[in-house]
Parts: sequence; structure tokens; C-alpha cells
Amino acid sequence: MQITTIGLDIAKNVFQVHGIDAAEKVVVRKQLRRGQVMKFFAALPPCLIGMEACATAHHWARELTKLGHEVRLMPAKDVKAYVKRNKNDAADAEAICEAVRRPTMRFVGAKSAEQQGRLMQHRTRDLLMRQRTQVINALRGHLAELGIVAAQGREGLKQLLTIIADEKDARLPIDARASLIVLAAQLQALHTMIGSIEKRLTVQHRANESSKRLESVPGIGIIGERALLPPLSPTRMPSGRVVILPPGLGWYRDKIQPGANRSLGRSRSRATAICGAFLWSGRIPCCGGPGRPRRNILG
Repeated sequence: MQITTIGLDIAKNVFQVHGIDAAEKVVVRKQLRRGQVMKFFAALPPCLIGMEACATAHHWARELTKLGHEVRLMPAKDVKAYVKRNKNDAADAEAICEAVRRPTMRFVGAKSAEQQGRLMQHRTRDLLMRQRTQVINALRGHLAELGIVAAQGREGLKQLLTIIADEKDARLPIDARASLIVLAAQLQALHTMIGSIEKRLTVQHRANESSKRLESVPGIGIIGERALLPPLSPTRMPSGRVVILPPGLGWYRDKIQPGANRSLGRSRSRATAICGAFLWSGRIPCCGGPGRPRRNILG
């Protein structure tokens, strides 16, 4: 019997396949090593493949689409309801196969390698900024052990770095100064790397018209709009109330969820402003919500 639908549970090394035919009879249920995945699907006629959306799922979606298959990615939390027994790879693959055929299921558009690369810049910047904060806290904590405290903010940090660099300052023991100099050098390196990423983001922003429109939203800025632009695609947003953002975007991901802000009478929330700005670009229609007519933001 010909396979029509496959639920694919992806992993680092062992992938689980659950396939059914047009009569919904289980045709294949097997495990594949990572190197066997492409060979297995290349030998199959085009079929529907469901996967849970995760970091590596977009890569597999692109590769399987090249083989002629239709690939649909789904949020993992939406697939969880279809797991019939104890969670394992086989049960997950079966649940994915069931969920991908549901008419009310929400799907996540597969990102291109270029979109993933742009989002990777923000995740890298976020990691470096957290490391910078850790180094600053370590500097302040170590100096506080010796009774040296400065005000919060950049000016206070500059005072502490000046003390560390001043070899004539007798308040710091030799071993303490040697350790703090290492932290100060690391702080400077992190600052330089963050600056290089932000410079690249600025260049990309100036060359993109949609990016400039998002920048006009109060409170977003260049960094915010560059983080929002890749996932905000007309093929992934049927309305302004349906936004699926990837992890690593901080408060944008939480604020923009539907129903996150129930009191919009006094002023628009940032989430509403973000959606409104992108809709204002004229790329997608706006939906007023359940029971309300669809309208265009320009009208």
C-alpha cells in the first residue's frame, strides 16, 4: 500500500517514522539513523510529512521539500494532545501523524536558511549580552569584597575599571588585581563583539524597507525590528492575531501572544503596535478578532 501521511519524530541520532495509507492503516513504523533519513524518503513517492517545529525541523523541512514531499511543521504543545500513551519516540511519531491531518491544526511556516541566519545573529547577541552582565556582576561583587563600591550604571562601571587599571591604587591586592584585569579584558572583548553584531544589524536595517516601517513603532528600535522581521511573514500570519515567534526574542514573544493584553482602552500595547505596524506595511490583512469582520489596516 502507498504511504500517504508520515509522522516524523526527529532527534539527534535516531528518528522515528510512523506512516499510514489512504485507509488510515499503519503501513510503516520504524526507526532511522540520521544518515538513513534522506535515503528512506527519497525512495518514497510524494506524501504528507508532519513534524514538530523546533530548531532543526526547518532544515529537514527544506530538504524533504526538495524531494517533492509536502512538509508541515506544528507547535509541539498542539501535538501533545494526540499522544495516546506514555511518551516515547513511537508514541510521539504516531501523535504527529494524527495531528498533521487535523483541519484545525495550526502550522508553522518553514524558515529559509537565510532567515535562520538572521535570527541566529540575535541569539548570539543575546548570549553575549548575558555574558557581559555576568562579567559586570562578577567585577562588582569581587570589588565589593574589598570594600570598593560604585554607583549603578555605566559611569559607576567606568570608575571601577579605572581603579582596576590603576596599579598605584593600594586598595587592591596583587592577586585580586590580576584576576580583575582578566575580567576587565573579557568585558572589553564582549563589548567589541556585541558592537560588531549591532553594526551588521544596522546595515541590514538600512537596506530593507519593511525593516524601516517596523522601526517607526515606539519602543521597538533597530534591534527589535530586525528580530521581528524574519518570523513576521505573510505566509505565516493569516491574521494580525496569529503570530508564532521563535524562542530567544525576549518580551516580544510573550507580549505578542493573542489575549496577552485585555485592556487596550487607554493606550495600545506594544504587541498591538507591533502587529499594527507590520499590517500597516500593506503586506497582510488585519482581522478584528473572533466574530469581527476582516479589514485592511489602510482602510
